[in-house]
Amino acid sequence: MNIRIGNAPCSWGVEFADDPRNPAWTRVLDECRDAGYNGIELGPIGFMPENPDILGPALAQRGLTLIGGVVFRPFHDAAKWDEVKDAAIRTCRALVAHGARHLVLIDSISPRRAPTAGRPAEAEQMDSAEWNAFASRFRDIARMGTEEYGLIVSIHPHAAGFIDFEPEVERLLADIDPAILKICLDTGHSHYAGFDPVAFMTRHMARIAYVHFKDIDPRVKADVVAKRTGFYDACGQGIFCNLGKGITDFHAVRQLLLESGYEGWCTVEQDCDPSGPTSPVDDARANRAYLRSIGFN
Repeated sequence: MNIRIGNAPCSWGVEFADDPRNPAWTRVLDECRDAGYNGIELGPIGFMPENPDILGPALAQRGLTLIGGVVFRPFHDAAKWDEVKDAAIRTCRALVAHGARHLVLIDSISPRRAPTAGRPAEAEQMDSAEWNAFASRFRDIARMGTEEYGLIVSIHPHAAGFIDFEPEVERLLADIDPAILKICLDTGHSHYAGFDPVAFMTRHMARIAYVHFKDIDPRVKADVVAKRTGFYDACGQGIFCNLGKGITDFHAVRQLLLESGYEGWCTVEQDCDPSGPTSPVDDARANRAYLRSIGFN
C-alpha cells in the first residue's frame, strides 16, 4: 500500500490567513513533523510564506513534503469572483513552486446555508441560472489548475456551503468534465451532511484523487444541528473528534483504498478553535497513532 499520511494547518485552527489567533507557521511545521507526519498542506494562501526561497528550505529542514492547497472561497458569490480567482492563482503558483500536486476547491460558508448545515431537507437551493453560473466558476478554476498549472484539481464538499449535501455534489460532478475535476473526499464533512462516505467512495472511487481524514462526534453533531450552531462554534465544541473516536469507519475506508489501488496522500484534518483548550500537537500525535494501529504506516 503506497499511501502517505499528511496533516494540514486547519488541525492547528488555521482557517484564515489573517486570524490573529493563528500559531506561527514555523510552529505548525515543527509540530507536524514532531507528531510523525512527513507531509503538510499549504493552508489558506498567505499563512505560509509565498516566497519559495523561504518556505522551500523550511520544509526541507523538517523533512516535510508540501501536498497541496485549498481554495476555500465564496464560489457562491458572483460579486467576489475576483477574490476567488486571485486566491486560486496564488495558490496554484505556490503549489507548483514546491512540486505539490493537489488543488482543492471548496465553496466557503454562505450566510444563506449556515443555519441549515446538517439539515438537507431545509437547505436553500440555487435556481438554475444561479447554479449554472456557480458551476461555471468551478469549471474555470478547475480548467486553469489542470491545463495551465498541471495540478490535480478536486472538489471538496463542505458544511454550510452550496456544495455540501450529496445531491448537489452529484450534480456538480455531472456538470464538470472529470478530466479537469476530481473529488477530494472528506470523511467528516460527509457525515456532517448526512451521507455515508464509504458508500460515496464505493460509487466514485475512480474519480477520487485525494482524501481528507476527519472524524465526527455524533453527540456533538446532533446538538449543533438541533441548535443551528455555526460551523466554527461547532468546531470549538469538538464536533471533529480524534480519529477513531467518532462514527467514521476508517477500517472500511482503508479497505476501499486498498481494493482500488489508491496511491498518494491521505491528509488528516481536525478543524479546531485556534484558542481552544486542546493541544493540536497532542491530537495530531493521537491521530497518527490511530492510523498506524489500523495499518496506515
